[in-house]
Amino acid sequence: MITDQLFCDEIVSEVKKDFTERQRQRRPYELQWQLNLNFFMGNQYCTVSGRGEIEQQDKSFFWQEKQVYNHIAPIVETRVARLSQVRPRPVVRPFSSDDKDINSAKLSTKILDYSTEKLCLDDCVQNATMWSEVCGTAFYKVAWNNSKSIVYNGKQYPQSSDVKITVCPPFEIYPDSNVCSGLDDCVSLIHAKAYPTRWVKDTWGVDVVGEDIRVYSTGGVTAVGGLGYSCSIPSVTQESKSDHVMVIERYTRPDNDNPNGKLEIVAGDKLLYYGELPYAIGTEGNRTFPFVRQVAYDQAGCFWGSSVVERVIPVQRAYNAVKNRKHEFLNRLSMGILTVEDGSVDTDNLEEEGLSPGKILVYRQGANRPSIMDNGNVPVDFTYEEDRLLNEFVEISGVSEFARNTVTPTNVTSGVALQLLNEQDEMRISSTVSSIKSAIKTIAKFVLRLYKQFATTKRLVKIQSGNGDVEVYYFKNSDIGSDDIVFDTDSQLTNSLTARKSMVMDLLNAGILTDKEGKLSESNKVKILTMMGFGNWENAQDLTSLHIKRATQENIAIDKASVLSVDNHDIHIEEHTRFVISGEAFRMGGKEYQDNVLNHIEMHKNLKETA
Repeated sequence: MITDQLFCDEIVSEVKKDFTERQRQRRPYELQWQLNLNFFMGNQYCTVSGRGEIEQQDKSFFWQEKQVYNHIAPIVETRVARLSQVRPRPVVRPFSSDDKDINSAKLSTKILDYSTEKLCLDDCVQNATMWSEVCGTAFYKVAWNNSKSIVYNGKQYPQSSDVKITVCPPFEIYPDSNVCSGLDDCVSLIHAKAYPTRWVKDTWGVDVVGEDIRVYSTGGVTAVGGLGYSCSIPSVTQESKSDHVMVIERYTRPDNDNPNGKLEIVAGDKLLYYGELPYAIGTEGNRTFPFVRQVAYDQAGCFWGSSVVERVIPVQRAYNAVKNRKHEFLNRLSMGILTVEDGSVDTDNLEEEGLSPGKILVYRQGANRPSIMDNGNVPVDFTYEEDRLLNEFVEISGVSEFARNTVTPTNVTSGVALQLLNEQDEMRISSTVSSIKSAIKTIAKFVLRLYKQFATTKRLVKIQSGNGDVEVYYFKNSDIGSDDIVFDTDSQLTNSLTARKSMVMDLLNAGILTDKEGKLSESNKVKILTMMGFGNWENAQDLTSLHIKRATQENIAIDKASVLSVDNHDIHIEEHTRFVISGEAFRMGGKEYQDNVLNHIEMHKNLKETA
């Protein structure tokens, strides 16, 4: 804690001034995000005023139709559903072909598997994808959570520290320039979020004065409807939270004056932290921002990504207008417009009751009889324009009717044509898929580098295999030798369960998976069931899986392996042969180890012949 009060006051004043300036510069983008959120939730009669605020558009007449026909929400939901399948598995690539590096890479991959499950990374990616689809940009904050000990029943229990991943909406991030192409081009970055004063006291041990903080909320309600009815829809508004304080974290990249960068944390009028960047998660151990950026679409020369919502807002406005004007025309046709001579009838009574069935309409003797005005029919142009706008939704959003409604187009009956439609939908979101995969890869690197920096004591990792077995590993930072991340498989978007089943059946029909005699080996049966999503289906292949597992364990410690009479020699010979041919046996212990494996294979062959 810094004791120089004058220095602290200067830092606090400078950081708050910088934060205010960045708020002003980011204001136009912020208004667009608010507008996107409103349209996504159904509040589609709002606009950005000249004063820089979101204004609601009221009815011009009491009879005016003001209904919302929301096509933006299903478009976003369809894109998020398809993007939720993009969950590639990060795998650590060995630094070299040395045995130590290979084992370290395998352990690091296990650590990533464990961390992905423990940190609920899939849920974080899902949340961030929703923000990026609506607002265009989302961020992940990957930090080290230094948990404090807790007191329970008078006893103190230490809590283990670990990696923590938090999703940050774009409203919380303030770059030093909005025209940077990404986080790497930013010199400094501010993360600002409102917290209760009690949280600041518990976390930092500092008392701060609370105040009313204006934050964005989705609790507002806006009325829409038509002639004679109304309904309410949620909207994005600002609300005031009392006894809160804005915690401002300003991260600055390393430079000549600060080789390890600089981090300043301000809450209210107090300086909570002033020092170097805490995390060495950059390339080659450099210190950098603990944030990962994800966008829906990149914009040239802009830090913020573009959203599909802002592209279809004009189409949505036009569609609402066409539908409402069409319904107003139908109201005139169904309810009618009555023309009466001045003074011939009681107009107040007609206005209140209308022309109800069985009504006796009395008009002045000698006057012209009241009549219904001829409004004609609904113009066919309304229908044409409605269809054109629906097609425009597809063209702009990239979400076809086939993907959104899961309905086969009436003019498409070929399976090849349907596959082409599906591939076109995947191609249109390929740039978004690339951004998600890049974010997951960067998060994996940050997680490993944080463990390498802070996991100085032994930590436990438990991994459950596909057979239900639990593997236990202990590791510390020195066991992590590489953080070069690659993906084991491509996204599940192009590798769905249905596609895998179809591919396996094609391979079976082609005879590629069978031997010369046309038979399918036991190990291949297990692999096929696993590829098709069944795993050890109903434990039918449980004995085969045990033989495969035993053979794999023998490969790791061949010197201690023994051939049993109950072994399935065909499975063992196949697994040991694969171990030798792949070069793993030689990398494990050189030529001597490989010869031991070959001798073990001969023992299986001899025992098989004598059986």
